[in-house]
Amino acid sequence: MKMMTAIQSNQPVISNINQLDFDKLYTYDEYYTWQFADRVELIDGKVYHLFPGPNTKHQEVSANLTYNWYGFFRNKKCKVFAAPFDVRFPKKDGSKTNTVVQPDLCIICDLSKIENRGVNGAPDLIIEILSPNNPNRDKKVKYNLYEREGVKEYWLVHPTEEWLLIYCLNDDGKYVGSKTFTPEDKTVCSVLFPDFKLDLVALFDLD
Repeated sequence: MKMMTAIQSNQPVISNINQLDFDKLYTYDEYYTWQFADRVELIDGKVYHLFPGPNTKHQEVSANLTYNWYGFFRNKKCKVFAAPFDVRFPKKDGSKTNTVVQPDLCIICDLSKIENRGVNGAPDLIIEILSPNNPNRDKKVKYNLYEREGVKEYWLVHPTEEWLLIYCLNDDGKYVGSKTFTPEDKTVCSVLFPDFKLDLVALFDLD
């Protein structure tokens, strides 16, 4: 499907990530034609390489989070999606979209944003599990992006140091952070979905 799109639009087919110019800014239309296995994200047109092979702890925490959130929203309106799953942020000025990310987990309650290619617009809640390869991307670059785009609640989870932070938008559109939650707190609740309660000991598999 993506190959046909590339041919029909007369764009050159990029089949290897090394063909990309990491100093160049790209659009989502270009991103969608790329034909390599490596996962990448675009943030304001800049390419960010998602390194393959998350470690075992990352995958265990991801599975636990996905299981709990899927269970909570079963037979409810909102939908839960786990990576790899494209989340696009359209530009407010109507120009070509140049930001598409693949959060570890996202929750969307406005189902009109869900399309065949992923989600077009800000999810209500995003969870990123910090990677040892580039933790500052989630802490800074994506933090700024999600705040700017109006993601109402943003979770940062450190799988090896075993902590969790929750950021929520205030009335001024700025994130306000929670305390740092650890297994000693036993449980944590979502601010946006207060009926959701997460067992932190089970999350980090410490029982």
